[in-house]
Amino acid sequence: MAVGSTAFVMGPLKQLRMMFDPVRVYATAIYVGCVLLVLIFALGIHDKLLTLIAIVCEICALFWYSLSYIPFARRMVSDLMVKLCDTEL
Repeated sequence: MAVGSTAFVMGPLKQLRMMFDPVRVYATAIYVGCVLLVLIFALGIHDKLLTLIAIVCEICALFWYSLSYIPFARRMVSDLMVKLCDTEL
């Protein structure tokens, strides 16, 4: 719903073109894959833990997709994660 809600503002065709822009195509594919995993785990397998893990991955993929609309946001978050997760002090 979060990605689809922007189709109301700018139109579904423009939204689809922007989703499959070369900058966003991998983030879109990962997001769609996570949505499908959530549906499979929740409705098909009925496993709560796998569903929860897939939901967290889906939220992270949506966050990464949203960062693509802000100039240099992905690079800034990547650099921040490298600095936070660096083990050398």
